[in-house]
Amino acid sequence: MIVKLLSAAGNDFPGVQYNERKIKNSKGELMLLKNFPSSIDAESGGKKIRNFLKAISSVNPKIKNQQFHAVISTKSRSHSKEELTAIAQDFMEAMKYGKQPYLVVFHKDTEHNHVHVVSTRVDGKTGRKINDSYEKLNSQRVMAQIMKERYGIDELDKLDQLLKYNIGSYQQLETLLKRNGYHIGENTNDGKHFTISKNGNVQRRISKDQIVLHNDNDEKRMKQIRAILSKYKEIYSNRVFRVDDYRKMKAMHSGFCNRDDAKPQVEFESEVQKKLRDSFGIDIVFHHSEDKTPFGYTVIDHRTGSVFKGSQIMKMGELFALTSKAIDKKLFEQLKEYGIPDRETKSILLDYMKSKHPDSELSDFMLFMNKKLKKKEVFTMIKSDVKMHITDRNNQNVSLLRSEDGTCYAVHSKYHFVGGLKSLIGEIQYERLMNPIRNHNALDSNSSRDLKRAANEMFYDWMTSSGPSKDPAEKELKKRRKKR
Repeated sequence: MIVKLLSAAGNDFPGVQYNERKIKNSKGELMLLKNFPSSIDAESGGKKIRNFLKAISSVNPKIKNQQFHAVISTKSRSHSKEELTAIAQDFMEAMKYGKQPYLVVFHKDTEHNHVHVVSTRVDGKTGRKINDSYEKLNSQRVMAQIMKERYGIDELDKLDQLLKYNIGSYQQLETLLKRNGYHIGENTNDGKHFTISKNGNVQRRISKDQIVLHNDNDEKRMKQIRAILSKYKEIYSNRVFRVDDYRKMKAMHSGFCNRDDAKPQVEFESEVQKKLRDSFGIDIVFHHSEDKTPFGYTVIDHRTGSVFKGSQIMKMGELFALTSKAIDKKLFEQLKEYGIPDRETKSILLDYMKSKHPDSELSDFMLFMNKKLKKKEVFTMIKSDVKMHITDRNNQNVSLLRSEDGTCYAVHSKYHFVGGLKSLIGEIQYERLMNPIRNHNALDSNSSRDLKRAANEMFYDWMTSSGPSKDPAEKELKKRRKKR
């Protein structure tokens, strides 16, 4: 869970306007209005809410930066909008804003669920400014405490476990901690102590003498890992590509910086790397200089709590195939949200993504195979949107495509879904769409006309987006040849 305090940006409460635009564009949802008078509710509109916050703040016009604006974000869809709203309430209470008027707006337009919280720093009763000393640092401490109380996630316990790992050098310790979101810095006063922090909050100050280095390697475990790597690199793609993250250079209320002048955060990914981490707790960290091709890697074995130098297990060239391909981090995060159970589905999604992002360097090895399933309520909404789209062709989130063998697929960009059309609309409706003329007499005139129109439009789209269809006679001939 990440909390970020945004700039106050004047005393006109632009955070309210920003979130109102999100709501109007169906990219946001008002979840909570707290401590507002009964005359202000969800139907009041941003102007009325903003005027009330300005009126409260006007009791002390000397206070600058009256707006309080925070963003609370979770990784991917780990927490629902209801959970994030509850966390926001706990956060505001702990930050001494619990009795202030504030609103919580859930945003659903990025790959990570998040809420915006907007309030005033001026106490309407006393006219004093709510204490904001060390506010950013305090916000991190507060969020860490909330996550511990709500979900039992204790960052200090987590750090203690990491510090017990078997490591062979200080560089391996730095790699281990950085991979888990920590920053380690040397104490400049004496050079004998380290300071370990996370999100700007100091977690530990430890002496170098407390760090035990192990020069002896577990040969048995290394042999096991070597066998796993050899097997999995044959099953999943071992091609390594660059992921460029421009998001931290993006101002909250503006677009990206000039990409020519920007230096993105760079990391490298591979499908086999992810599968090893998910299946065996074997995390591979690539080493590289800026955006240059990786020159080595480290293996973090979470199962045994050990860190190995990659070349001790398998040479870089034996395990990975390095490429010059690159992808934007935001697009890559979207791709990982799709369930891709087989190669046919991957091919469909790749064609769709290339059509939506023609300037990208998308390749099939950037789409990772997985059997990720959507929640029941989300899958219900997907089916509903697809059925409505077939009827009125009016849902911009839904696209219909056809594979080379004629199987029809639907892609839902909002819910990051790709799957067979038959499973979404049912076998009977699917057969009617695929054979509109044959089923003409079985339908009433209105249904038949709508169905034929929808089918004709669908087939036109497929012809123009998925390439020419194959002649049924040709397919039948191929089947006969296979039987011989």
